[in-house]
Amino acid sequence: MKNFILFLSSILLTGVVNAQDSLTVFYRIRLDQDIDKAAQRLVVTGLEKAAENDADYVILDLDTYGGAVDAADSIRTALLRYPKPVIAYVNLQAASAGALISIACDSIYMKTGSSIGAATVVDQSGKVMPDKYQSFMRGMMRSTASATGRDPHIAESMVDTANVLSLTPEEAVKVGYCEGIYEDEVEVAEAVSGDKEFVIKNMEDDMTWVDRLIQFLLNPLLQSIFMMMIIGGIFVEIRTPGIGLPLVTAIVGALLYFAPGYVGHLAEHWEILMFVVGLILIGLEIFVIPGFGVCGISGIVIVVISLALAMVDNVEFHRWDGTFSLEPVLMPLGIVILSATAAIFGSVWLVRKLYTTKTFDHIALRQEMKASEGFTGVVSGLETLVGETVEVFTDMRPSGKVKTSDGRILEATLKFGGFASKGQPLKVLSAEQGRLYCDFISA
Repeated sequence: MKNFILFLSSILLTGVVNAQDSLTVFYRIRLDQDIDKAAQRLVVTGLEKAAENDADYVILDLDTYGGAVDAADSIRTALLRYPKPVIAYVNLQAASAGALISIACDSIYMKTGSSIGAATVVDQSGKVMPDKYQSFMRGMMRSTASATGRDPHIAESMVDTANVLSLTPEEAVKVGYCEGIYEDEVEVAEAVSGDKEFVIKNMEDDMTWVDRLIQFLLNPLLQSIFMMMIIGGIFVEIRTPGIGLPLVTAIVGALLYFAPGYVGHLAEHWEILMFVVGLILIGLEIFVIPGFGVCGISGIVIVVISLALAMVDNVEFHRWDGTFSLEPVLMPLGIVILSATAAIFGSVWLVRKLYTTKTFDHIALRQEMKASEGFTGVVSGLETLVGETVEVFTDMRPSGKVKTSDGRILEATLKFGGFASKGQPLKVLSAEQGRLYCDFISA
């Protein structure tokens, strides 16, 4: 009896395993946004989750008018390297960078009324870019079409600035750029799986709150705001030294700017390290080194460059061939400079606006203190200290505080520059506007 039960159990388990083996799993990734860093992370993460779910096919549900070429190139590379078949389902539009992404898939299916093509490279205002950009895009379209077994000349025609090519579903079927016209993903899955049973899993169901938060923070508009927080906070902190709200704003902006890219593998360690080094140099200029010179300017330049490089796809650096080109960096650098300009002007306007509000009256003293009422803005009677010896009370670089023989603590400056340590004796040379001007005592 015991042997019979074991035999029956083995038959049932074998049936379950065979049923699971016969089930075709499709994994759907919905891409209905501009092609940018957020879209890049969405597709790459989706492919990883598809592999975790052991999906037989990936359906990339496309509806996009295009976007950044570097992000599209990264998505293209990820699709070409994915070991399982990837199906592009053009739900409505696969224009520009969307066309490149579609061609990188193993098969293309389209919905009635959709289109694919129009991959001419344009700037953010819609102006056609110079021919060298078009040449790069044409080469990428040709190589992608060849890699997926399609006519490279048709792909190249989609970049033609004179007669740009866009294909309807019927036209795409005729030239081999579409395997079929279906109204939804279920019909596509039925056509691909044949007689086998299938299930469609959605990436949205596998996304955690962390994934959704990262996608939200990678929004280009939010990234620009974070950039303005960083630069505006640093600018105000330089103008009004001291650890306060501007510095906290800059730190929060930096965390929100770099953290999503780092967690999403879009920002490298060295880019964040560059930013930190730039902040350290700026901090040294504010709190340690007097004036504002090479250290501070170097820090600002490094911060700006690190912010720009964090926007550049790291694929550009990984495949470096020994030559250097500024082209991948020019647009991010322009965005950083524009954001910096907006942040500086915005900070100046905000400070002035805040100063005129009634709320500011509670945190700032506006009352006029007249000399006739006994108030004075500077310490008087310092002329009597000329020729006297004073002791350095705080390190002078070259300004600081000194202690007089009668115990008073006064502002002082080394007249001829230099540094003086606490406890060192100095000679008072002159006194002007409440400040002593001193020099070292000759041996």
